[in-house]
Amino acid sequence: MKVVVTGGCGFLGTNLCLFYRKKGAEVIAIDNLTKHEFSRNIYMKPEARNFNRSILEKSGVKIVVMDISNEEVLIKYGIDADYICHTAAQAAMTISWEDPRLDFNTNTLGTFNVLEAGRKYKIPVAICSSIHTYGPEKINSELKEEKTRYINENISINEDYPLLQGVITPLHASKRANEIYAQSYIDTFNMKVACFRLSGIYGPYQFGGEDHGWVANFSIRTLIGEELNIFGNGKQLRDILHVQDVCEAFDAFYKKQVPGIYTLGGGQKTMISLIECIDKIKEITQNTPKINFKGDRFGDLRYFVADYTKFNKATDWTPKIMPQEGITKLIEWVKENDKLFIKK
Repeated sequence: MKVVVTGGCGFLGTNLCLFYRKKGAEVIAIDNLTKHEFSRNIYMKPEARNFNRSILEKSGVKIVVMDISNEEVLIKYGIDADYICHTAAQAAMTISWEDPRLDFNTNTLGTFNVLEAGRKYKIPVAICSSIHTYGPEKINSELKEEKTRYINENISINEDYPLLQGVITPLHASKRANEIYAQSYIDTFNMKVACFRLSGIYGPYQFGGEDHGWVANFSIRTLIGEELNIFGNGKQLRDILHVQDVCEAFDAFYKKQVPGIYTLGGGQKTMISLIECIDKIKEITQNTPKINFKGDRFGDLRYFVADYTKFNKATDWTPKIMPQEGITKLIEWVKENDKLFIKK
């Protein structure tokens, strides 16, 4: 089996590459190695930039340093692939409004190029969208009463919930555009495409920032003695999803190949607020960080818990790693690689 992973040196991409290498697959990681968010992380040492790449090279992954906005990349390296896992993305909302062209080129143009390669070579493709496609509207009791046909009685959100609700940023637009293109290739070309609306993913090989990757950000900052910043009151709620479960989801789609747009999160069993997450990190690390509360951030989503029933019915996938286990594993990884971080 040959697997092409775009954004292969990023957090999710690295985990997917290692996941398929352990299965004995030939793996090609395509990555431009431009880490825009790294400059925002005050705790990163320079050697962290190439850490994931070095791990992949040692595991036998072929690294291709190219940008997916170049249409020739996927055509060249997807020619005899069995599967394309598209994880390359501009994931930070703040960067999307600072540099909307970068956001478009990476997210939308890059996704179009991936879909074209899948169409040309008739191979299945799984791409990453985001829960941001629902928009930053806060889900509360009033909404529960108003829109009960979109959410179940426990306020989990499925694929039928209204999209792009509230204030929209370029990141919301590019992620939703990806979904529309994915659906068009399913409908028009009968392609086997999965589009995952991912919620709160975390795990090893994630360097985390205030823009995204908040579980890792909180974990790293707590371990190195850095202050934590919370935008809002800290009661924002998410269903976090461990990256191992995400890798299993990619593989579940490849095995079943039921095309569609899927909301993918940990569900109600993994619901956790920012404050609860910090308390759990404090318990595991025995460190107590200083917390700075700041104002709400433009475009942030305050609540999200995924109803992953549609993907479960299509593939039998269900998340297995709960927050206590997953956060513990993440903290262990940070400790093992503390040389990558600047300690206070």
